[in-house]
Amino acid sequence: MKSNIFNYMSKSLILLAGTTMLSTSCSDDFLKQDPLSFYEPKTTFATESGVNAALAMGDRLLRGITVHYSGGSNNIPLSTEYFFSELALFGKTDVGAAFCDDWATKLTPTTFISDGGNANSAIGYFWNQGYSGVKYANTVISNIDAVEGMAQDKKNQFKGQAYFQRAWHYSHLVFQFGDIPLVTKILEVPKQNYKSTKKEAILDMLVSDMEKAVQWVPNQKDLTYVGQVNKGACRVLLSKLYLATGQWKKAELQCDTLINNLDGTDYRLMTECFGAEETTGSPTTKTITRNVMWDLHRPQNKLASSNKEVIMGMVNQGEGGVGAVDVQWLRIFAPFWNGNIKAAAGHKNAKSINNWNKTQKQYNDTLDWVRYTGRGLGHCRLTYFAQHPLWKVNGVEDDIDLRHNHDVGNWVRMTDFKYNDKWANNGEDAEYYGKNIRLYDDDGTLLCSDTIRSWYDYPYYKLYVRDTKEHAIETASSFTQTLGSCNDMYLYRLAEVYLLRAEARFFQDNNQGATEDVNTVRRRAKASQYYTSVNIGDIMNERARELYLEEWRNTELKRVSYELALSGKPDEWGNTYSLDNWDKQEGTDEQGGSYWYQRINHYSLYNKGAIVSNGKTLKYTMDKRNLFWPIPQGAIDANSEGQLHQNYGYTGYDAAIPEWDNWQDAVADEDKTN
Repeated sequence: MKSNIFNYMSKSLILLAGTTMLSTSCSDDFLKQDPLSFYEPKTTFATESGVNAALAMGDRLLRGITVHYSGGSNNIPLSTEYFFSELALFGKTDVGAAFCDDWATKLTPTTFISDGGNANSAIGYFWNQGYSGVKYANTVISNIDAVEGMAQDKKNQFKGQAYFQRAWHYSHLVFQFGDIPLVTKILEVPKQNYKSTKKEAILDMLVSDMEKAVQWVPNQKDLTYVGQVNKGACRVLLSKLYLATGQWKKAELQCDTLINNLDGTDYRLMTECFGAEETTGSPTTKTITRNVMWDLHRPQNKLASSNKEVIMGMVNQGEGGVGAVDVQWLRIFAPFWNGNIKAAAGHKNAKSINNWNKTQKQYNDTLDWVRYTGRGLGHCRLTYFAQHPLWKVNGVEDDIDLRHNHDVGNWVRMTDFKYNDKWANNGEDAEYYGKNIRLYDDDGTLLCSDTIRSWYDYPYYKLYVRDTKEHAIETASSFTQTLGSCNDMYLYRLAEVYLLRAEARFFQDNNQGATEDVNTVRRRAKASQYYTSVNIGDIMNERARELYLEEWRNTELKRVSYELALSGKPDEWGNTYSLDNWDKQEGTDEQGGSYWYQRINHYSLYNKGAIVSNGKTLKYTMDKRNLFWPIPQGAIDANSEGQLHQNYGYTGYDAAIPEWDNWQDAVADEDKTN
């Protein structure tokens, strides 16, 4: 094993049993274990199946980096992306000193970034797995041209798919960590003298790579397996990179190609119900009025041939499926409803709603909350903004919008729950049995002791995944019921493309076109309110409504922040930003900072003062410098023969440390070890 800085970032390449890619005919051959236990170029890259297996590992990582579990299934990496946004906060208030509230002081190059020890943050995981993904891609890129007997167009296809994988990882890393080492090949000699490459230069390289990928990679209809990198996915990523480099018109043209099916595809928004019909885990408690948004997010429909909206998905479905991961959305993102909520002031018992199993005398199938909505733990909770103000258009909170619609069952309000424990408090709660729970008693007394963890509304249609195995167990309750199951996931779908085009049109002063694109997405959601004109805030709000738990929110906010600095265009408050200082400010005051910081400061609990919940005084803070996460100190120390650039505001920052200004020089330096 080579000993260099990137051994710190990732383990050696392992060709694990099974892959995430399933064929449209569910071919067993592709799912069988490859006889290789590790990448050996002379054998792995000798056949097309070997190259496919190598690429499959990269595709698998696209899913794994999103939903990898840690801390006893209490956390997935995607949560951290939302903690660093205006949409969510860390809510599990019972974790003691590790509580992820005070990011402004707790986040340093050595703290709150590791994979282990702090299960509440996945910052270190993003660094490690991001570079693992780069390494998988580089393995293909470095070896594919040497494969004998393979047609050049097939080599180009594989190289283009690997370019996508590498660009996908780097496009996240640069907006999470800023200026970082650029690695484009598998090195023959250990290297410990890296310099950081400026994020602008890396973005330029990614554009160059993805322009080739768009030419080389086939459309999904011409590929064997669902879940492989396809031309449509390449166009989406290229459009984002064009936006990030200020090439607004080129971004718009890529979106046009996808929306108008100019290259022989058949993408379109799903506007009517389709696919498999599914209700809740307890239909007698609450059923669903079938609607297109509910159908669009059923696991069995996401990658179905009838779904014309999906551009690329991540295969992760099937009980006992090869390589599948139980995606416990309801556990992680839903509130801890069966604790901390009393029926009336003065009552000692805070479990007047309970998670009875079917064999208990207290069980009532019309009040079966654990099978209906899961036993949440409030790890990642929506902000008040994400629950209410986000949904206001024209000054009206749009409850007709299917994505926020309580009546059809897509959106759960806390007041949907009903008390189901008439035996609590020596029978004193009997009068409340079957009535809707409430936050305040008649005299105004707060009835929920932990409003952070146990009281917030949420998009049920995004979170519910039926666990058929556990649902069949009569005695099951609490932790073993309706936590989630294997669930195919979207990487890209057409609704996002409309919003990317709106963004491109906004930066070209085509407000009419941008407005129409946003309204197109809203019309599909059956919204009651529509825009007559949009600003960048409206576009980002629509992304939040449509793409919650699909987009990497922190990364997307930072991408748009950079674009505003590039363009000089104002945000929704009239602020403008400069490339000179958008990423070089610190403090928690209201003035200055990036667009990312302004949205957090305006719309979240960060920097609003102390909050008392669950008997704790919580201090949610976010610093302007947290725009970029610190480069892990372990990576800096491992680069013993060179200097990596630490981000502004963190210990070790030194503006005088040299960096590569263009990617060509960084690539030329990769083979130099001293």
